[in-house]
Amino acid sequence: MTDSTTPAPRRGVPLWAQILIWVFLIGLLAIVAMGLRRAQQGTVQPGQKIENFALPLYSGYELDGKNEIKMEDLRGKVVVLNFWASWCKPCEGEAADLEEAWRSYQESGQVIFLGVDYVDTEPEARSYLSKFEISYPNGPDLGTRISQLFNRNLGVPETYIIDREGVLRYIKIGPFLSVQEVQSVIAPILNGD
Repeated sequence: MTDSTTPAPRRGVPLWAQILIWVFLIGLLAIVAMGLRRAQQGTVQPGQKIENFALPLYSGYELDGKNEIKMEDLRGKVVVLNFWASWCKPCEGEAADLEEAWRSYQESGQVIFLGVDYVDTEPEARSYLSKFEISYPNGPDLGTRISQLFNRNLGVPETYIIDREGVLRYIKIGPFLSVQEVQSVIAPILNGD
């Protein structure tokens, strides 16, 4: 005779499910830890060597016929890396100055300007480039990979100037206010100072 008030034996979670849950939780914890570690590192700083990256270029904005440029291909040149977006009003304020500075260095081939279009769509980006008659190489930051490499978190515009050996020498948060300001930052880096 069975007692109707006796509870049925409890069945636990199968061992395979417990293992799966623990693996998932440990993986999630590892991802959070990596994110926190990266956030603590902050943005790249002057004096740091810049890792190699590839920037796909918009059609019509290629460099020497290449539709993708790798940072390692630019060794021996000073690189002005400008993060911008078509929706960014301060970017509009510096666009003409950056273009004029680019044109002043273009002939020598010693300084390369690269525009990195941040969180934008190609039609709006192309409209922006056309509106400001930008001629230097430009391309999208697909998946924000380049922004993540620089640990950017302050918005646009941001400009990074990298020396001939691939070492970051200068960071400008916000827009340049004149062509002279752009040139005054590039000149000592170009001269090896």
